[in-house]
Amino acid sequence: MTEPTQGEGGGARDVLDPVLRAAPCAVLSVDRAGVVVQANDAARLLLGVPPGGAAAVAVPEWLARARRPIGGRAGPVARGPIGGRVVEAHPVREGGTPEDPAGAAWWLVDVTERERTAFLIEMSEELPESLNLERCMEVTARLAARHLADAAVVIVPRSARGHPVACSGPGGRVEHRELPIDPAEVEGLADALRGFPPVPPRWIDPRTAPAWLARLAPGRPAAIAVISLPGHGVPAGALVLLRLAGPEAFSAGEEPTVRLFAGRAGAMLSAARLYAEQASITATLMRELLPPRTDELEGVELAARYRPSGDEDLVGGDFYDVFPAGAADSRAESLVVLGDVCGKGLEAAVLTGKIRTTLRALLPMAGDHRRVLELLNGALLLDDPARFVTLVLASARREGARVRLRLTSAGHPAPLLVRAGGAVETARTGGSLIGVLEEIDSTTAEATLGPGDTCLLYTDGITEAMGGPRGGEMFGDERLRAELAECGGMPPEALVERVHMLAAEWVGTGRHDDMAVIAITAPGRAGAGAAPEPEGGPP
Repeated sequence: MTEPTQGEGGGARDVLDPVLRAAPCAVLSVDRAGVVVQANDAARLLLGVPPGGAAAVAVPEWLARARRPIGGRAGPVARGPIGGRVVEAHPVREGGTPEDPAGAAWWLVDVTERERTAFLIEMSEELPESLNLERCMEVTARLAARHLADAAVVIVPRSARGHPVACSGPGGRVEHRELPIDPAEVEGLADALRGFPPVPPRWIDPRTAPAWLARLAPGRPAAIAVISLPGHGVPAGALVLLRLAGPEAFSAGEEPTVRLFAGRAGAMLSAARLYAEQASITATLMRELLPPRTDELEGVELAARYRPSGDEDLVGGDFYDVFPAGAADSRAESLVVLGDVCGKGLEAAVLTGKIRTTLRALLPMAGDHRRVLELLNGALLLDDPARFVTLVLASARREGARVRLRLTSAGHPAPLLVRAGGAVETARTGGSLIGVLEEIDSTTAEATLGPGDTCLLYTDGITEAMGGPRGGEMFGDERLRAELAECGGMPPEALVERVHMLAAEWVGTGRHDDMAVIAITAPGRAGAGAAPEPEGGPP
């Protein structure tokens, strides 16, 4: 749109008819060529045009490009900023014919408050929506680009690989990146990222902005603002607004809106960051508490199954650990530990972590089961005497076709020896609970597994499982032994799966304790190869 110095009648026309001169709504009149020929007082005030000045020079670019009515139809409503306000421009045909209008009148309506109200409603609906940090950054960047600037960048404190960044343009598409940012390159960014003490928004010269920041805008930015996002307890991050036009300041109406948005976004981002940090710590600790993989131990077959008491739990009070023998010593033994900690859930899992760590430290003494148990008992007594554990230690060494075992139970169900032919024997071992008495007692049993024989370690969650056809009946030791008699010669994976399936079927949908089972098997199957060696070993 342009405005001539002289109208078609030969004289300058810079105001509308007297009826519209004092109208509260701003009105601009343009001819068919798009030339501004008239402007009322409200339009001049909105555009900041002094009396006698040319209104055309103050018409914003978005309005100059707007389409006028064609063929008798009203043109589309245009919207854009004017002097810190959001304005809708409604075109109305003036004079001529519907097919060939003489010109158009633009009625300019200030919708700033309506836009801010819609922004606040959208902010309230979207900001508290998620504890996912990436999602929170995405929502913050998109809302800021839609309502506060032409582009917005959300930067959160540094991670291991760089600063996570989310940037959005006017189209609402958000890109996530991790950039090696030096906050000192952007004036005010380091203070904003620290979060405390609070700092006001800082407008910076776009010419001083680093290339990585300027490239995130859809065009050359004319104004850049760095805004701190205050968090609760942890720094939340910073919001950078990039505007392609406009003053380097917030209007009186924008300032409280920006402050409210920054506060809400900061609270959401800090909550998401705290949640992410806690989830990362939990995952790290959980990896240490999860049962280890059960691979073959120096020629000894091994399989294990574990089921926590809670269907959604990953760990609980039952645990097992496997310590392979060193390859350098052919006489070294592998150590298998199965335990049951007093209690359930996370508290029990924390104690299992402590016990497993202590056992790992005592591994050089594994040749003496009694000494290991005495030292573990002393360590637990230093902590909480109300928390105790039952254990069974199994040291295994391959000798020819056989596997030699040393078995020590400390208040735990004694291991069962399932022979390949179906006979079931109970290892003659027993001892005191660990973590209750200052002095403990224990008995170590020795056993030999021939090809296909298995030593089964299990926790009382199996035998004390309550259920059955009538409900309320314990699975029991005798029922377990009877079932194992049908499992002679089974591979260890099949055997532990069978025991777990029996216990699960017994309890049905009822409550149950933690359940853990380990099978230690001598490789080979009876009758499949050479005859078994005598009990005393090879001559």
